[in-house]
Amino acid sequence: MSEFLWVEKYRPKTISDCVLPQCTKKVFQEFVDQGNIPNLLLSGGPGVGKTTVARAMLEEVGSDYIVINGSMNGNIDTLRNEIMQFASTVSFTGGRKYVILDEADYLNANSTQPALRNFMEEFSNNCGFILTCNFKNRIIEPLHSRCSVVEFNITKEDKVAAATDFFNRCQDILTQESVEFDKKVLSCVMTTHFPDWRRVINELQRYGATGRIDTGILVNSGESSIKELMQHLKGKSFTEMRKWVAQNSDVDTTSLFRRLYDMSAQYLKPQSVPQLVVLLADYQYKSAFVADHEINIVACFTEIMTDCEFV
Repeated sequence: MSEFLWVEKYRPKTISDCVLPQCTKKVFQEFVDQGNIPNLLLSGGPGVGKTTVARAMLEEVGSDYIVINGSMNGNIDTLRNEIMQFASTVSFTGGRKYVILDEADYLNANSTQPALRNFMEEFSNNCGFILTCNFKNRIIEPLHSRCSVVEFNITKEDKVAAATDFFNRCQDILTQESVEFDKKVLSCVMTTHFPDWRRVINELQRYGATGRIDTGILVNSGESSIKELMQHLKGKSFTEMRKWVAQNSDVDTTSLFRRLYDMSAQYLKPQSVPQLVVLLADYQYKSAFVADHEINIVACFTEIMTDCEFV
């Protein structure tokens, strides 16, 4: 099944193939060259390549590993059983084994994370751990102290190079999949979701199902859609607002909030813009932890609808 997903089919297999700032790529390449990967805490937004980097490093050094998703398998008993079953046995390759724990910031900080600390100590002779998270401040200090922390930040200086590298990668993918595309539209899709590489590739696969990616795909995510939403909020039409959210459920929360932020001055009275910014920041933070993103977005829009004044 994974072969049908472009994000898996074209996932980089080596660090040199990963889209990263050169300074960050150098850090991971040194781990690979030394053949010794320490316990790591990889921090950064969704889709920036944390898990891909972890897997690429381990593939290059030939280590056995498993991937556990903390948001889906974060129950302490489930985590204990999976880790113990894997870490307590000797690697077939004779080297060190690794557990990649995705979205570790979803683990309960009062119970599961302290238990994870104990697992790391118990199996330290045989097994290493690579944790990924969106918010490193949600990871308890004892885990921080047992890991080397690497942040996936793209500075202004690195942004152009990273975007160019990934733009070329996307062109290669579309060409291999025999999808015709407009370069300007591809650039627009990338700009909308930058630097969430995973989301960009998923969107390209969805749009490319027709065999062509052109300006027609931009209609649903353009200004007209936001204008429609703002009209619902201004008119305090809760029902229509909920319908809009449901119909746009595939839109990335971060990108949606960013568009609202960018266009706030057009639709809100000046005194309400700061209130909108605070609300968006609050609910964007919450989006990393909620189980139902649609409810979180509806709650955010409800507050905007009731607290903000529209022009």
